[in-house]
Amino acid sequence: MLGLGSVARKVFGTPNDRKVKATRPLVDKINALEAEFEPLSDDALIAKTAEFKERVAKGESLDDILPEAFANCREGARRALGLRAFDVQLTGGIFMHQGNIAEMKTGEGKTLVATFPAYLNALTGKGVHIVTVNDYLARRDADWMSKVYGQLGMTTGVVYPQQPEDEKRAAYAADVTYATNNELGFDYLRDNMRSELRQLMQRGHNFAIVDEVDSILIDEARTPLIISGPSDDRSELYRTIDKVIPLLTDEHYSLDEKTRNVTFTDDGNEFLEEHLLGAGILPEGQSLYDPESTTIVHHVNQGLRAHKLFTKDKDYIVRDDSIVLIDEFTGRMMAGRRLSDGLHQAIEAKEGVDIQPENVTLASVTFQNYFRLYDKLAGMTGTALTEEEEFLEIYKLGVVEIPTNRPIARVDEHDAVYRTAQEKYDAIVAEIKRAHEAGQPTLVGTTSIEKSEFLSELLQKEGVPHNVLNARQHEQEAQIVADAGKLGAVTIATNMAGRGTDIQLGGNVDMKVMQALADDPEADPEPIRARIQAETADEKEKVKTAGGLFVLATERHESRRIDNQLRGRSGRQGDPGRSAFFLSLDDDLMRIFGSERLDNMLQKLGMKEGEAIVHPWVNKSLERAQAKVEGRNFDIRKQLLKFDDVQNDQRKVIFGQRREIMEAEELAEIAQDMRHQVIDDLVDQHIPAKTYADQWDGDGLYVSVLETLNLDLPVKAWVEEDGVDDEIIRERLYDESDRYMAAKAAQFGPTNMRQIEKQLLLQTIDGKWREHLLTLEHLRSVVGFRGYAQRDPLNEYKNEAFQLFESMLDSLRADVTKKLCQIKPLSEDEQRQMIAQIQAQRARVRESADPQPKPGEAEAEAAAPGFVESDPTTWGNPSRNDPCPCGSGKKFKHCHGQLA
Repeated sequence: MLGLGSVARKVFGTPNDRKVKATRPLVDKINALEAEFEPLSDDALIAKTAEFKERVAKGESLDDILPEAFANCREGARRALGLRAFDVQLTGGIFMHQGNIAEMKTGEGKTLVATFPAYLNALTGKGVHIVTVNDYLARRDADWMSKVYGQLGMTTGVVYPQQPEDEKRAAYAADVTYATNNELGFDYLRDNMRSELRQLMQRGHNFAIVDEVDSILIDEARTPLIISGPSDDRSELYRTIDKVIPLLTDEHYSLDEKTRNVTFTDDGNEFLEEHLLGAGILPEGQSLYDPESTTIVHHVNQGLRAHKLFTKDKDYIVRDDSIVLIDEFTGRMMAGRRLSDGLHQAIEAKEGVDIQPENVTLASVTFQNYFRLYDKLAGMTGTALTEEEEFLEIYKLGVVEIPTNRPIARVDEHDAVYRTAQEKYDAIVAEIKRAHEAGQPTLVGTTSIEKSEFLSELLQKEGVPHNVLNARQHEQEAQIVADAGKLGAVTIATNMAGRGTDIQLGGNVDMKVMQALADDPEADPEPIRARIQAETADEKEKVKTAGGLFVLATERHESRRIDNQLRGRSGRQGDPGRSAFFLSLDDDLMRIFGSERLDNMLQKLGMKEGEAIVHPWVNKSLERAQAKVEGRNFDIRKQLLKFDDVQNDQRKVIFGQRREIMEAEELAEIAQDMRHQVIDDLVDQHIPAKTYADQWDGDGLYVSVLETLNLDLPVKAWVEEDGVDDEIIRERLYDESDRYMAAKAAQFGPTNMRQIEKQLLLQTIDGKWREHLLTLEHLRSVVGFRGYAQRDPLNEYKNEAFQLFESMLDSLRADVTKKLCQIKPLSEDEQRQMIAQIQAQRARVRESADPQPKPGEAEAEAAAPGFVESDPTTWGNPSRNDPCPCGSGKKFKHCHGQLA
């Protein structure tokens, strides 16, 4: 009997169905315009783009232009790629333009769908960013889709790591820019560390379309982006601590796998104290509980985490004498990524590789707060519905499921649960052999490198030919995925390695053609393509007859979404296929989330060895367990974000101030306001309000004015004058300091003074912000303990962070004022001495190094007419980052441009 909800859905449709149905009139309008746009010449399509831009500039909304723009884009794509977008693809494009996530199944052509909202929103002239999960996809998609944008008269750029600055700036200036989330975030941070406007890369945050949006905005959003600099080397401390950790026994620590947390017990602390005293790490007479031991306790805890929570070949691999982290969701290596807070160094000590020094945070941002900078955000993926609540709450993004162009023909079987891992693997090997012998290609999903290699060994023993795709085979990824749909192919993949590349039944024609041309570069591509297409079409039919792609998962993941991604590899564009999950009570999810009751129940039922329980109820209970884990993970991310929001508000203020300073033509007024504020603070400190004249500290004020303002004034005499109050003293200090700074500006010259003020302000802001970030990190690590005193850690953090920010701004004003008041131009003798020192240093460098000029040296020497290397007055106005004209080989800002 159907419930009321089921009856209502049958009659009225689901809310998702109603949303999709509401776009039908728009899609019909676009289809009706097709006949109008088809006869247009290529130049006329480009002219249409110019016309749309003009209409938008005059105030017409993008929604009004949408049907014509989509029709123009569809025609451009048809001519450039030979692909005519289906109605469901237009629907996906409409929802993305409206600021939603379009959930579209694998093989539905999401890459093409993104061109529609990107083209429409690029008509504003403010640029559109299309975000991908890795550099390979950014370059591939940019190269592929630039043909469409080019057909419509728009420019395309691609951003990648270590890109030349001019090329990167041009990529950001393009109408549509493809980039990875990491590179976009790092460029945002780098832009906010630059000292001149002309050095900036990004030109604003207008509209972003995030591909694989669940991976980027949820999975990767747990780790903030950090730009850091090196700090003290503590490698010996890590190595010494690492020798102690393996000596621990089970009673020395408690491990909670559910929360991935490990802590020392009282016995463990006593044992540690004894060994650390013996090793000389703890000084004699000092306990682990003493405040002086905080650093040692922190590193010991990180050592314990490295040994008990991080597993080789699952969480990281050792490659080229370094630790490379592995993304738990995609199975890919994350080269260049490091764990913070000394944890990475603890893992390096554990594996006996070179220990890199810890880093100090110079700038950081979370993906959540970076992507919330955009005026409008959209996304696309095959799996987002299970995380709908998080997308809506954090990013204000709705999720809409777009129907497939053809009905899904894949058969999803119920989970098969075995009692032991051995029984499960025996059943998996038997199932793979059966499918292989029938010619059905099989994609086997595993959760770690270790398990993928274990299964590979089992298949080798049985003589089943197969490919393994994990972080070790990173370079062959595209080729292995392209071959995964061939007749009888068996591919073992760690998690979702291979995302972004379709598994096509019969094999990937383009990859086969590229391979054939690589083997015979002289061959004519056209006949080769025709032959390979015919062979692949024949093989595809055989694979379809064998049942299509068989996806076999060896474990359930904590997240339903990751399971759905694996499942979605099969049944592409209406192809046949099947999927099955093989589980055991020894699996992590089953073991951690209450398998004892299930084990007892299975024993009572009298299950024989090798038998599996297969029932819809088991699926339901597993999904409930996964939903609980997802909910808990969401709560953790939400809590982390609440803390980061506090820092984010401060980050916006600091970055906004930096931008204002860089854009300002004249900074004398800002410097004067700061100076006057500092004078107010000094007067308030030494002449407190509502006090008598005999309580005023004239000597202290004199010393402070001399130290801070570099002015030797008769302050003590002023304080002792009859009828003088604090206001009169303030005014006198304002006037004297203003006169002093005006005389200094005349000495330097207006242009030089403006440059000095700008660079001093920026350098001081950056230094203070770095110190502030470190203080906030320390505050974050201890504020949780306030909960024991019945105080909310988040409120405590907010209050203290605000007070710290206020005091940082006070000390910023004082530092800038002090530096500006003490700076002085070099005398001719001092200039001559400095130049002589630099030339002597340069001669020493040339004697000890290659006699060839350094990069930039020749250009500096061949500067303007009348240039004299030893005379700074003939150097013109070099940029802060140019080589110094004196020929030292240093940047100007580190040499003659260095501020005193």
